[in-house]
Amino acid sequence: MQNIGKNLNRIHAQIAQAAEACQRDPKTILLLAVSKQKPASDIRVAYELGQKHFGENYLQEALQKMQELSDLDICWHFIGAIQSNKTRSIAEAFDWAHCIDRVKIARRLSEQRPAGKPPLNVCIQVNIDHEESKAGIELDAVVELAASIHELPGIRLRGLMTIPAPRPTFDQQRLAFAQLAETLATLKQQGIDCDTLSMGMTQDMDAAIAEGSTLVRIGTAIFGERT
Repeated sequence: MQNIGKNLNRIHAQIAQAAEACQRDPKTILLLAVSKQKPASDIRVAYELGQKHFGENYLQEALQKMQELSDLDICWHFIGAIQSNKTRSIAEAFDWAHCIDRVKIARRLSEQRPAGKPPLNVCIQVNIDHEESKAGIELDAVVELAASIHELPGIRLRGLMTIPAPRPTFDQQRLAFAQLAETLATLKQQGIDCDTLSMGMTQDMDAAIAEGSTLVRIGTAIFGERT
């Protein structure tokens, strides 16, 4: 508990410092604790220390943790790749899905979201650096996909998500994130009500915040190395 608490404090301090550097309110930046391959007991510790949002990459692992932690009011984010055979469980169990890259998946999530639940928050994943090893769509395809998702019931398009290729300098990191921020601004101009830039991890969080990130995804720096 002591290490997780210290780590959370350090990350919140870093977020505050990065926000202050670009004259932003730290409260506008959500910390998403990436808890994949970490036990439910670690999530419980972090929750008791005030962390409410957790991100999981692997569906079956996540569902097991949800069962173990059902007494906690956790906001669950699915941040892994979404195949068609996973959509029903994601639609039923999660609050957010960050990796939408085609309308077929968005439509399935829409159709399978239970009627009694609030809309599932979704983000379009953008492959900002055209990397074959990463999912996501090209920047120039975002507007068309966003327009299609925007019309679907049961889900709410919140914004865009990306994982850029590593860059050695702060200024180079900012360039990638700036492209995503500009694309979100374009969506807003076209009447699509988006408010989320899911971008920035441990190594590039400061640059992401400088370019308007509203949600940073941090795992190892909170929970330690995965085994």
